[in-house]
Amino acid sequence: MERAEHREWMRRALAVAEGALSSGDVPVGAIVLDPEGRVIAERRNEREQTGDPTAHAEVLALRDAAAARGEWRLEGCTLVVTLEPCVMCAGAILAARVPTVVFGAWDEKAGAAGSLYDVLRDRRLNHRVEVYGGVEAEAAAAQLLAFFGAAEHRPPQTPSEMPLDS
Repeated sequence: MERAEHREWMRRALAVAEGALSSGDVPVGAIVLDPEGRVIAERRNEREQTGDPTAHAEVLALRDAAAARGEWRLEGCTLVVTLEPCVMCAGAILAARVPTVVFGAWDEKAGAAGSLYDVLRDRRLNHRVEVYGGVEAEAAAAQLLAFFGAAEHRPPQTPSEMPLDS
């Protein structure tokens, strides 16, 4: 069951996601809270900015949280992210031993926390995560839809975006 603070945390993650727009990255934001509920990391997608295919908000936030705690095990922490984690991010969450994930919008094309896959709660794995999905889902989905709608109507920015038949 969703807890009251989940909405507050998600609003903060949505604000973090806004920062991705300046670099052309998909607006996904993630925050990591320590066991006492203090934010120890917050990041946004940076794939376009850095050219790094692994620079998803979740992965970057987990890296920062591990550095802040001085250990890779993020036991007792909570990850809050505006979009359902993908398979790569779900793997990173499991590897970091994060016990709780709260996410906003569902991702029926690539989600690995209950929509397409359910990696985070797969009983065959050595760690399972408590998942709260759909928190502030409308706001998270609207943020993503606004980005993708705007992206469809902008001129190509790089040669790889040019139509093949031109």
